[in-house]
Amino acid sequence: MEILIPISLFFVIFGIFYLYLSTRNKERLALIEKGADASIFMSGTTSTTPIWKIFILNLSMLLMGVGIGVFIAMIVVTFSALKLDAVYPASIFLMAGAGLFVGYNMTKNLDKA
Repeated sequence: MEILIPISLFFVIFGIFYLYLSTRNKERLALIEKGADASIFMSGTTSTTPIWKIFILNLSMLLMGVGIGVFIAMIVVTFSALKLDAVYPASIFLMAGAGLFVGYNMTKNLDKA
């Protein structure tokens, strides 16, 4: 019974990639049939910022957000009567989301420069 989980996960990932690639292919064929220039397919692939810089920036902002979330939760639990079970996940997710938002805005600024 436990073997069904990895098999199902594989089929879901395969299905997502298959649908993405087949839909992209159909869309491109439809545009070519209408007479669109093939250069429109290459316009989105050129980026001024390498993808590894964007990944490192967002990962670092996420990890800093998680660290700040743990720190804030520790302070809140120490100096208040709130329950430990709710404060830690709430502050971690809140600060991780804030970190990702800041990372997204910093990534937009990288592309402008």
